[in-house]
Amino acid sequence: MRTTGGHRTRQSREANCPDVSPARLPGDNALDVFQKHREKELKDRQQIYCWATWKEGLPLTIAAERKDDLPPNMRFHEEKRLDFEWTLKAKALEMALKRVYTLLSSWNCLEDFDQIFWGQKSALAEKVHRCWQDDELFGYQFVNGANPMLLRRSTSLPSRLVLPSGMEELRAQLEKELQNGSLFEADFILLDGIPANVIRGEKQYLAAPLVMLKMESNGKLLPMVIQIQPPNPSSPIPTLFLPSDPPLAWLLAKSWVRNSDFQLHQLQYHLLNTHLVAEVIAVATMRCLPGLHPIFKLLIPHIRYTMEINTRARTQLISDGGIFDKAVSTGGGGHVQLLRRATAQLTYCSLCPPDDLADRGLLGLPGALYARDALRLWEIIARYVEGIVHFFYQRDDVVRGDPELQAWCREITEVGLCQAQDRGFPVSFQSQSQLCHFLTMCVFTCTAQHAAINQGQLDWYAWVPNAPCTMRMPPPTTKEDVTMATVMGSLPDVQQACLQMAISWHLGRRQPDMVPLGHHKEKYFSGPKPKAVLNQFRTDLENLEKEITARNEQLDWPYEYLKPSGIENSVTI
Repeated sequence: MRTTGGHRTRQSREANCPDVSPARLPGDNALDVFQKHREKELKDRQQIYCWATWKEGLPLTIAAERKDDLPPNMRFHEEKRLDFEWTLKAKALEMALKRVYTLLSSWNCLEDFDQIFWGQKSALAEKVHRCWQDDELFGYQFVNGANPMLLRRSTSLPSRLVLPSGMEELRAQLEKELQNGSLFEADFILLDGIPANVIRGEKQYLAAPLVMLKMESNGKLLPMVIQIQPPNPSSPIPTLFLPSDPPLAWLLAKSWVRNSDFQLHQLQYHLLNTHLVAEVIAVATMRCLPGLHPIFKLLIPHIRYTMEINTRARTQLISDGGIFDKAVSTGGGGHVQLLRRATAQLTYCSLCPPDDLADRGLLGLPGALYARDALRLWEIIARYVEGIVHFFYQRDDVVRGDPELQAWCREITEVGLCQAQDRGFPVSFQSQSQLCHFLTMCVFTCTAQHAAINQGQLDWYAWVPNAPCTMRMPPPTTKEDVTMATVMGSLPDVQQACLQMAISWHLGRRQPDMVPLGHHKEKYFSGPKPKAVLNQFRTDLENLEKEITARNEQLDWPYEYLKPSGIENSVTI
């Protein structure tokens, strides 16, 4: 699985001194010295970069049980390592201080969360603190919050939504919105049956809610009804919670939705769809594409630090006894089951915003700022990718005839993603356009999509009641019995809440050695044409930055996560 230190040292030198010689496609001349060099390079790399199975049913990972097992050129630089480790220690100290402070007083009402709502936080987190109970903000988060990936426009009333007698008026309202194309849904059915965690001997709870929402003419998205659990033949018809219910009952129902959204956001859309997919791309790139290959040169800036941050996640965040086990309701093994389910549903189209947003019926939705910015970035990245690809691959047959490129494609789909051709991923490239689309997905996933999913944690999760990491009481089945004691007994306790705040800040803040999208300092391409393509890419990003800045100045809730200056060039946190 591992190789000698000599190999690692040479590999490290190669990575730290980028090859600025002209990119070359593979040839078939056995006497070609470049061809012999690239064949030996790949043979050496395949001994260093090996695949491993972290958990059955999930994408493969780099073979490294801990960060020290990684090849040196995939490790954090010293500045990054020191910052990462010192901020963790600082947050641990802050957590301890908050827990001591809260021992001095009671923990009986929502205002008690103010006792730990201090330390470093964002201006948007302060606004969430003030407005988190508003239905308008509840709906807004499905479109522009930390997880804008679940909402979809309804094409029919969901079969799981059982409307008992006496709710004819609600049915009529739902059907009216459906006919108008203004009915939306967020279904958390993926969580149904996932076992809940046990934290310090206390059972935690999970639900699989369904939320139906309506889009008003002014673009506001408002909840109409919440079903906390799906129907079960052995149980009574699930209670439906409405905005007209007693305020605490409605608030608790929304809290169950927000808890469920926390689980899917962190595991399906953040860990799996960005981190683990990016790692597959990174490992396959190192195993299949030599340093002279133009696609290696295109991708190498976008895999920086990915293997180490993921290895740290597997040893600190989602490991046995890690953060998820200590504070999150899907911890203790449920998170792995949920990841398996999500992996089985991971499609190629779901990673491509033009396809994903069309499938969810969100194209052209007023006020959908993630959707708007994601599409603009996809277009800009696609233009950049096409410029590089068309320079090196003038015809489709050149794409088809590149054995290294075809091996890289197969390695991602068949090996890293475990036979994902059944879910739309290609096993070969037959044309320039097919290659460009796939590469655009790779770059977008490793940069813009990760930024959209990662950066919102600091804003939306710092005020714990807005996105509780766990729930400590079963979901309510009646409305009249919900009291403040029920709400406080359901939300995370002091220790869990402190841990959520600390990790949200640690993972969501801007990194000190952050490299923005398109602005890597290394020169991987030589020659005027590739440089012109890169310069145009940077110009396009600068223009989008100006557009987003001007737009945000007019908004009460600015959407910042896809501003190019804030998008990291790779998955590094």
